[in-house]
Amino acid sequence: MHVFAFRPLSGKQKKTNSLRPLRLCGDYKLSNYNTIPYLRIRVLSDMSGKSRNKVRSGRASCLLGAHFSIAKGLHNSIYEAQAHDCNALQIFTKNSSTWKERILSQDEIDRFDQARERTGITAIASHTSYLINLATYEKKKHVMSCNALKQELVRSSTLGIPFIVLHPGSHMGRGENEGIRRIADSINRIFSQTPSIKTRLLLETTAGQGSGLGHTFEQLASIMDKVENRDRLGICLDTAHIFAAGYDIRTPAAYRKTIDAFDAITSLKHLYFIHLNDSKKDLGTRVDRHEHIGEGFIGLKAFELFMNDRRFSDIPKIIETPKEKEGKDYDRANLNRLRELIHL
Repeated sequence: MHVFAFRPLSGKQKKTNSLRPLRLCGDYKLSNYNTIPYLRIRVLSDMSGKSRNKVRSGRASCLLGAHFSIAKGLHNSIYEAQAHDCNALQIFTKNSSTWKERILSQDEIDRFDQARERTGITAIASHTSYLINLATYEKKKHVMSCNALKQELVRSSTLGIPFIVLHPGSHMGRGENEGIRRIADSINRIFSQTPSIKTRLLLETTAGQGSGLGHTFEQLASIMDKVENRDRLGICLDTAHIFAAGYDIRTPAAYRKTIDAFDAITSLKHLYFIHLNDSKKDLGTRVDRHEHIGEGFIGLKAFELFMNDRRFSDIPKIIETPKEKEGKDYDRANLNRLRELIHL
């Protein structure tokens, strides 16, 4: 998805029916985000919309990738995905462990656009900072969390990234219902402040550590029910997280039961992204620890089921497994392992 904003036309420009583009650059302050007069948005090739391509069979239809580093530049993550024979990827658009925001330069935006055009890779998601907690009642932390999510929405929209993945938040002892209400209220406020943003916010299924929310399908459905503009919302399913939360996917029967439950409670039409990770911890432990594909407690069969489920053929699947160690490229090894499971 490429997002462009257009300035109001002058009298002379109106006669020629031309448009003067204004990119939403990173140095644009959120405080004046809504002050651009008569802002209009054009959305091109919108992967985040409901009109996704019909499900196709075969290896070519599998959108598969990994979370790639931006250490060598935002644009380089796309080339890294291409080097790993991927047609999808996930990135952080900033340092995920700090509150400091990244100010995008026009050169960074142009390089990212160029990399996407050269590679043809458009199935991209950004993952928000792990510091964000929309459920917190600590005033300063909540203000910082909301601002960080706003910044991520603007930054990802500027880069033409169709999806943002967010851990819903932790209620910190206030209780599930209060936490869910706080998350939904925060999203409603942020959406109202960024009305022209088309990047879709995806709530990620979580493992349920501590007071974390999003570890049951019911919790995710409750948050979504309370969000006023659901057209800007969706879900990212993480296999390691749902397994740790108690949803078994290791056998065909267990897989079918879990996916049917997801569909009945939240609806598969809201699923836009999948994280394929094995788990270092056993079923229902509510501990989030990722493992290499087929080497954890989940095992290969579950991933074979996901890779061959035609309902998910056109949903991007991303690995977040342990990275390179002792010279071995584990991303390539895990991706190839998943590719070998496809027999559509």
